[in-house]
Amino acid sequence: MPPPKESSPWDMQPQDVKQALAKEGYDDCMACRVTGSAAFIGLGVYSYITGMKNLRKQEKIIMQSPTKYKMGSRQLGIATISAALVGMGIWRAFN
Repeated sequence: MPPPKESSPWDMQPQDVKQALAKEGYDDCMACRVTGSAAFIGLGVYSYITGMKNLRKQEKIIMQSPTKYKMGSRQLGIATISAALVGMGIWRAFN
């Protein structure tokens, strides 16, 4: 009879992994949640502030340009991206 083989985490089969995850569950630590949500919320606030500041700085050039995307649509784009990032941060904090 051969000697028993030592098992390592690398020897797990996909079924074993699924069973182990189902049994243990997965939950982030509080520090991970706080860091992740703060990063997303901070990025959303930063992108809003700097985006609007840059738009105000370039307003004259934008209004004179022949493009159909004037200040309103650009402000909406910046606000949408910022709101999405803040929303991701809030979602990250609670899920």
